[in-house]
Formats: sequence, structure tokens, C-alpha cells
Amino acid sequence: IAEVFVELGVSKIRLSGGEPLIRENVLSLCESMGSLEGLDELVMTTNGSQLPRLASGLKAAGLKRLNISLDTLKPSKFKDLTRVGDIKKVLAGIDAACEAGFEKIKLNAVILKGRNDDEVVDLVSFAITKGVDISFIEEMPLGEITEHNREESFCSSDVIKSMLEAHWVLTPHKQGKASDGPSQYYSLSGPGIPANSITKVGFISPHSHNFCGDCNRVRVTAEGRLLLCLGNEHSADLREGLRAFPGDKERLKSVIIEAMDLKPERHEFDNSKSPDIIRFMNMTGG
Repeated sequence: IAEVFVELGVSKIRLSGGEPLIRENVLSLCESMGSLEGLDELVMTTNGSQLPRLASGLKAAGLKRLNISLDTLKPSKFKDLTRVGDIKKVLAGIDAACEAGFEKIKLNAVILKGRNDDEVVDLVSFAITKGVDISFIEEMPLGEITEHNREESFCSSDVIKSMLEAHWVLTPHKQGKASDGPSQYYSLSGPGIPANSITKVGFISPHSHNFCGDCNRVRVTAEGRLLLCLGNEHSADLREGLRAFPGDKERLKSVIIEAMDLKPERHEFDNSKSPDIIRFMNMTGG
């Protein structure tokens, strides 16, 4: 699948999950994909817990960039949010990733009112000390949940930005190539910010600042479906063709090209009603 996408012009592939680092052959997979001619960037989103043992191997295998999910710095809250997670492993993983020398490391945080909105400044300060970027992502209404009311707990990018502006000056950072994705980045200056700080703060705002018009991303789900948008169910079945016609790259290319017509104009997220999308992110790919 990766080979066909690259032949069709895709220059960036991200491995995600669930948690991609629990896959037994993840290093050989990265090595195979990272060597594809025409692929500029092989990147990954991970919870970071396996990085102490895998970071250097991933870098050697050709992985260039890492996104590491981190919603809190408090051990007890981290365990509550993840149910079984140990924040010490994740922090050690972040250190291991920094030592491995990836081209770019970014932390991802989903902020909810009454849950972790009191840690916004602390999370940015942590990113600064590690010399990594951080993005704040508005929660997307995917799947039915019971642990919180999405409408009441929603914390917009504008609110988070205001929290940070009470401490620092945020200056819009000129976007690089298209693969930088939907984040709107800002550089920081002010108290406690070293003059040589490289940390940028990003905001991914599917609710408050819909970015569908610039979206050039698709996802292959855990079931082998090509999903054209997170907020819609438009998809094409790649697994069926792969099993029925193994090795037929031209047929697979045709399925992918035809599927692009299904990419919708935009999504319609609404926290005030039950979600239209019943699948969770761990089924889609984070």
C-alpha cells in the first residue's frame, strides 16, 4: 500500500494506531517503508512508552519525525486518563527520542476543561526544556463516550492561546512545506524563554477553525479501509482488492484514484448532539 501511494505522488507517510510500537516487526516495517524511493518523510505518532527501547532503532530504520501524545504531566492524572499508563516510561521515552536525534519531535495534547486545562502553561514549559514542539488539539467527537460531556468540556484553541498569551508573546510562525499539516504554529518570546529556543506551539482546530479546505490527507484504517476524512464515513475497501488480486499494483492504484472523488468538502462536528461517527480514533489511526 505504501509503495503504491508513493508511486502516485504521496511524499509523507505517518504510522499511527492505537499504538504502532507494539507491532512486532515495527522496525523492519519502518526500514522497508523508509527506503521507498520518492518518500520524503516517514513519521510516527506514538504514546511514547516503548521509545526507551526502540527510539534509536527507529531512527536507524529511517523514521524521521515523532509525534508523542502527552495530555498531562501529573502521574496520578496520567494513570487515570490512560487507565494503565506509567508517565515515567513516557518521559523516559521522550528523553530517548531526543537523544536519538530525530529531525523533529512534537508533543500532542488534547485539552479539556476541568480535566487538564490547568496544565497548558506547564506543558509548554516542559516542551521548551526538552527543545521540542507542542500542538494542542481540539477534541473530535468520534465515538460514544460516558466519561465526560463533550460540549461542557470542550476547550477551544482560542482559549488555550489566550492562556499562553497571559505569560508569553506568541508570534505566527511561517508555515513550511504542505506536510506541516493542519497546525497553525507560533514561536514564543518573553519570560523564561531562552533566546535560542526552537520550540513552537501549534493549534489544530477542527471545531473552531475548520481546515478542510487545505486538507490533503487520507488514512488507511485498521480494517484496511481508505478513509477520506476523519469526520465522515466516506471510504474505499483496499483489503478486499489486496486479497483478491495480490501484487496487482495497477488495480490498487485505480481504487485509490477513484476514492479521491469521495473526499468531502468538509466535516460537520457538533458537540451538542450525539456523534455521527461511531468509530473511535484507535480504529481510525491517530
